[in-house]
Amino acid sequence: MCVAVMNYSISERAASLSPSLTLAIDAKAKQMKAEGQDVVGFGAGEPDFDTPDHIKMAAIKALADGFTKYTPSSGIPELRQAIADKFKRENGLTYKPNQIIVSCGGKHSCYNVVIATCQPGDEVIIPAPYWLSYPEMVKLAGAKPVIVQTTDQTEFKVTPDQLRAAITPRTRLLILNSPSNPTGSVYTPDEVKALGDLCVEKGVLIMSDEIYEHLLYDGAVHKSVASFSPAHQEHTIVVHGFAKAWSMTGWRLGFLAAPEPIAKAIDAVQSHSTSNPTSFAQRGAVAALTGPLDHLSRWLAEYSKRRTYAWQKLNSIPGISCVNAKGAFYLFPNISKLGLKSSEFCAKLLEQQKVAAVPGIAFGADEYLRLSYATSLANIQKGLDRLEQFARTLSQ
Repeated sequence: MCVAVMNYSISERAASLSPSLTLAIDAKAKQMKAEGQDVVGFGAGEPDFDTPDHIKMAAIKALADGFTKYTPSSGIPELRQAIADKFKRENGLTYKPNQIIVSCGGKHSCYNVVIATCQPGDEVIIPAPYWLSYPEMVKLAGAKPVIVQTTDQTEFKVTPDQLRAAITPRTRLLILNSPSNPTGSVYTPDEVKALGDLCVEKGVLIMSDEIYEHLLYDGAVHKSVASFSPAHQEHTIVVHGFAKAWSMTGWRLGFLAAPEPIAKAIDAVQSHSTSNPTSFAQRGAVAALTGPLDHLSRWLAEYSKRRTYAWQKLNSIPGISCVNAKGAFYLFPNISKLGLKSSEFCAKLLEQQKVAAVPGIAFGADEYLRLSYATSLANIQKGLDRLEQFARTLSQ
């Protein structure tokens, strides 16, 4: 019997992608834990707090009421209105509900923006360190990621001079993320305005990823680039989501606000890719936006305590230096003096000390690693003690 051998053809775009290192490391750590190993995980960008009860109860009621069918592809009207109200109330931004698109997570919102606005030949400016999915999304659109490197010397912030030097006639989009994953840096309002002014001057769109907006420390202030003037708003797509401030990572709900032509294009893209976000989850999201935010003060107090301990501990370890975070729940320590690049460092750290961290190379910065302090203080203490033991073996 003769059996034909199948020759599988993988598209160039798919073949060019790098798998998510954060998800891979988190999966590896969970596997080791399941095998009975005492692993401390600093990998996942996920709050360790539970979703507030009033949000869960709204989703449960939606299920009980039979709210389990298709919804409009861009989200239910009451959620889009609640999001528009949030932007008006918290950011001073006026959007009509048809400028709001609800999607299957903040990541999905980012992807939709890139797919709807970029095409082959376009360039997208991405300051590094960056969230690891940004360049891969740009590649999937057939566009070119243009990486602008920053360091801890400038608190990982791109300057207007760096941005101006990177802009070409092919530049379509700047991706701006503040508060930042992976560094925790937060641009001041003046710094945001300067970048926005330049994009308005040059006719460059901005995708402003503001999902960590509510997670701020030490008096840091978040101000959306879209809020400075009507021209800034017309050049900006604001991306947001429910994962971080409401601990709804598994709910897969994100949202964005955009100029009407872009919102219309994104709605069309989504209607042919995922259709609508989950129906009953959207009812939970309405409760998130219209209900109390009193959980945030408790969460922030705990995050701040963990952040302070971790930052001080990291800077006490020979060979490691770390800029303190002003937002989100990450620290991004510099390990360049310890003689290993980030991938080898993290692999050996996991193997020898059972500590899972994400190598900085995943974020375009090979001399660093990302540590999430969205875990208990006891875990942080144990994990950083192990990290110190490992670092001392390298510095001997």
